[in-house]
Amino acid sequence: MTKLKIKRGDNVIITTGRKEIKGKKGEVIEVIRKEGKDARVIVAGLNIVKKHTKPSAANPQGGIVEKEASIHISNVALIDKNGKATKTGVKVEGDKKVRVAKTTGETL
Repeated sequence: MTKLKIKRGDNVIITTGRKEIKGKKGEVIEVIRKEGKDARVIVAGLNIVKKHTKPSAANPQGGIVEKEASIHISNVALIDKNGKATKTGVKVEGDKKVRVAKTTGETL
């Protein structure tokens, strides 16, 4: 598996996709990695879909539930302190590596 540059808790902007979500910003809730497939992320409050559920013991009513759907990791970019999309680099501080925003040079 390849190393991912986006982690849980990062603030990201959606760069491509439907016009309802393109350009919106949010925090990454979960990063989904699958063997042999591309990685996806779930962003809080964005890419909401409606899912029809059957009645069950946990949800006796059933019905339509709104939840966040995943977005391909290539369609999101990290945000720097100015609110712009940025790439990441790695810098060694002392004896540990830290992620650095390419646009501003500050640590993420």
